[in-house]
Amino acid sequence: MCLCVLCCSEIRNQLVEQFKCLEQQSEARIQLLQDLQEFFRRKAEIQLEYSRSLEKLAERFSSKIRESYRKEQHLLSSVNCWYLVLNQTRRESRDHATLNDIYINNVIVRLAQISEDVIRLFKKSKEIGIQMHEELVKVTNELYTVMKTYHMYHTESISAESKLKEAEKQEEKQFSKSGDLNVNLLRHEDRPQRRSSVRKIEKMKEKRQAKYSENKLKCTKARNDYLLNLTATNAVVAKYYIHDVSDMIDCCDLGYHASLARTLRTYLSAEYNLETSRHEGLDIIENAVDNLDPRSDKHKIMDMYNQVFCPPMRFEFLPHMGDEVCQVSAQQPVQTELLMRYHQLQSRLATLKIENEEVRKTLDATMQTLQDMLTVEDFDVSDAFQHSRSTESVKSVASESYMSKLNIAKRRANQQETEVFYFTKFKEYLNGSNLIIKLQAKHDLLKQTLGEGQPIPLVVESCIRYINLYGLQQQGIFRVPGSQVEVNDIKNSFERGEDPLVDDQSDHDINSVAGVLKLYFRGLENPLFPKERFLDLISTIKLETSVERAHHIQQIIITLPRTIIIVMRYLFAFLNHLSQYSDENMMDSYNLAICFGPTLMPIPDGQDPVACQAHVNEVIKTIIINHEVIFPSLRELDGPVYEKCMTGGEDATFPVPLSLTRTEVEQIEAIAKFDYMGRTPRELSFKKGASLLLYHRASEDWWEGRHNGVDGLIPHQYIRLQVAGYSTVEVGGITKILYPNSYLCCKFHHQLLYV
Repeated sequence: MCLCVLCCSEIRNQLVEQFKCLEQQSEARIQLLQDLQEFFRRKAEIQLEYSRSLEKLAERFSSKIRESYRKEQHLLSSVNCWYLVLNQTRRESRDHATLNDIYINNVIVRLAQISEDVIRLFKKSKEIGIQMHEELVKVTNELYTVMKTYHMYHTESISAESKLKEAEKQEEKQFSKSGDLNVNLLRHEDRPQRRSSVRKIEKMKEKRQAKYSENKLKCTKARNDYLLNLTATNAVVAKYYIHDVSDMIDCCDLGYHASLARTLRTYLSAEYNLETSRHEGLDIIENAVDNLDPRSDKHKIMDMYNQVFCPPMRFEFLPHMGDEVCQVSAQQPVQTELLMRYHQLQSRLATLKIENEEVRKTLDATMQTLQDMLTVEDFDVSDAFQHSRSTESVKSVASESYMSKLNIAKRRANQQETEVFYFTKFKEYLNGSNLIIKLQAKHDLLKQTLGEGQPIPLVVESCIRYINLYGLQQQGIFRVPGSQVEVNDIKNSFERGEDPLVDDQSDHDINSVAGVLKLYFRGLENPLFPKERFLDLISTIKLETSVERAHHIQQIIITLPRTIIIVMRYLFAFLNHLSQYSDENMMDSYNLAICFGPTLMPIPDGQDPVACQAHVNEVIKTIIINHEVIFPSLRELDGPVYEKCMTGGEDATFPVPLSLTRTEVEQIEAIAKFDYMGRTPRELSFKKGASLLLYHRASEDWWEGRHNGVDGLIPHQYIRLQVAGYSTVEVGGITKILYPNSYLCCKFHHQLLYV
């Protein structure tokens, strides 16, 4: 009990000392803030006095300039430098006046507010602390009370237990005497007296047993209550010392350090800006000195004579000899040429914009680097201001510091080197932007003339055609990278308006051609699948069946522009065709989706790339598999469509319609364009130039025919038809077959031209 009283007394003493510590801390802070206010008040007076002296100096010499020089001479570089020196003096005067104002009306005011906050917060914290202290005293008093109750009941329980044991001993003694009497056969008249004595002892024992049980129960309850209060008191005391005291100190400190930091940062900002302003003014003077030559007056002259340097009137079309046509003609036979030029310009512009954008980014980064060089915070001059009485020591230190001639020369060399690089890039950017403006004007005029223009870009059409002819069985196509040198060569050829894949020669690496196709889609400024529809497309993955997904994707795609839908239809028909050769090329629809997913559907900023990429791949895979369901047919949307048999150039051939059966054309002759090795017993093998006989069209890709007396299947894309009785025509250098049903199957740009 004495120990408990001692602990409670010690806690009360600690609580009193805690308030004393916090109060001393608060007083020390207030004294610190008062000293700071007095310091900045005196510093503000010094700044104001210095500002007035500079203003008088500048005004004195400005009046002499007004008297000495005429107005037009102000443009002279030497006079301009003198003007700038005086302007710098006025600038410093204004800056020091501003510094005075900031100290008086900002820094000192903030320090006074912090002092008020310290006093107010200490009072509020003390009120809360007193409340917590009263709660601790109350808890400890309660503990002391229940402890005394427990001790009292425990004492009574021990006393009752002692009396019970004494009664039990008397009972045992009485029973022992009764046994002896029975043995000695007591007289009959003594028995009632003995029985009465036994009953009294038993009644006394029962009474003491009841008293003991009652006191024991009270003791148990008191002990439980004491243990519970003991645990609660220890928890409350521990919480106060571990958490509440710290929180109370935080309440006293609330905002003190942050407010003081903001106030001192205001001071730092004012001082730094004073120095920065001074250096900026000196830089202006230095720049004026560096430009003591005729070029420094160039912009002023252009402003003075703006009528001389303004852009001339636009050139107008001047018709010759009464020519009334003043627009670009898109009629045949020049339409095909214009379409080619349109796509060449489109491809070239896409590349140029990407390249020029990279140059612009480099330009911006270089400009930022230059600005960083000019505004570098090299304010640490501690080495130049050593606490030494010797002036020579200061000079020696300064000569070895950042102010040394060697270090200054290095900094200026770095700055000038960066400037050279900046202007080189600036020139490159101007040249690129000028070329883009020129080509864009031509592109826009052709687009306006041709309507929407040819939906399938030349690079896409040509690469797909080449892969169709030579790369369907290429293992790992679109996954295995090609030669970067060859990729760049092919890309550059397309950008020049050429088609390096137009000749039917398989001397290009298939993986390089595939790399060019992926590079084109990756370089599009706007992805093929618009970013604003990304989440809508991803949401289709939640649907259970592939049919439901395909239908949902279809509803999204039909809302896109017509040209985008045509390109998608063309590309995904090709990818579906390519996936049909997955046994040879190891690229099924899923593998193709992995290759094209990041290219066609890049993940927008703000989305989790790890979580979204699998969904993107699943969307692309669904479109590859269900492209015929998703995209509109030629009847629903007129435009180019991908066909599995693709050729081009003057050696072009065209398929006989599927309705042309054996009864209509007996033994159609064909010539093998390439070597072919049959993959199954049903497929015929032959060499390039071999003569073949065709019976009928078995499917879109195969003919039933004969070679060297053996019947079997012949791949349509490997042969050139020699159809008797069918006329051919030349359109734009392209061979076309005229069929009896009066339509011309034109493979160039994949259109049906009716004649």
